[in-house]
Parts: sequence; structure tokens; C-alpha cells
Amino acid sequence: MKKAKPYLSLDTFDLAILRILQQDATVPQRLIGESVGLSAPAVQRRIKRMQNDGVIASQVAVLEPGYVGLPLTIVAEVELKTESGGRIDEVKAEFLQAEEIQQCYYVTGETDFILILLVSDMAEYEAVTQRLFFGNENIRKFKTFVAMDRTKTSTSVNI
Repeated sequence: MKKAKPYLSLDTFDLAILRILQQDATVPQRLIGESVGLSAPAVQRRIKRMQNDGVIASQVAVLEPGYVGLPLTIVAEVELKTESGGRIDEVKAEFLQAEEIQQCYYVTGETDFILILLVSDMAEYEAVTQRLFFGNENIRKFKTFVAMDRTKTSTSVNI
């Protein structure tokens, strides 16, 4: 996972550009420029700088999981037996490789990880639990929450 760089100085133009790109990354730079009061080349330079600095992590298409055969969202809490001796890094690496895991958070408290998984059905999730949880001797326990509705999902950052 990428670590955030120390706070970068973003001016009002940068923030305005980012707000537009978060809503629709396909907006032509000419239209962004008209909206924020800059020329298209100036917008292009700013976007390139923010990409190089890591402010813009990626530009992707956000898919509706149900339309691509993954209608079931699972939230899982995972508790480890031990966090010492590189064991955390081993678990992180395993979770990073699991295609079913959409998001993985290493957190404080009794739970060590919060996972967001997208699967086709409960049989697929059961297979994931066998592979990732029951198959790892460092997993003490896990708790599963099945989402009944994806009420709000977003990749936007409130700026």
C-alpha cells in the first residue's frame, strides 16, 4: 500500500480540479480549465504534477459489482493470534493477493483487520474463509457481516 506523503501544498485551483476529477475523470481538460479559470495546458501541468506527487493515485472506472457477477458485499473482522516477528506483513501480503478483498484496513483495537470483500454468493465466501482464515494458523477468529444493501460507497475524498 502507498503511504501518504507529508501534506503537499495544494492551492484553490488544484482543489477545484480534484473536485471535478473525482466526479468524472473523463472531463476534457479544456472544460476543467473553463470551470476553474485556467487554460487547458495549465490544467494538464497541474494534473501531471499531482499524479507524479501521488495526490492522484489512479484514474479508474468505478463498477457496480452486481452487474459483473459480484452482488454480495461482505465485511469481515479478523483477529490475529500474534502480530510479532513479521506476522502482520505475512497476513497483509496474503490479503493483498486475494482478489475477493476490495479493501483491507489494519486497525487498532481488539480486531486487527477490517476487510471488505465482493463475492458472487455465500459458497464463494465460504471458499474464501477456508483459504484465507481457516488455512492460516495465525488467524485467531473472524466475524462476518453480510451487507443487505450498499447504501453508500464512494471513492471521493471530501476536499
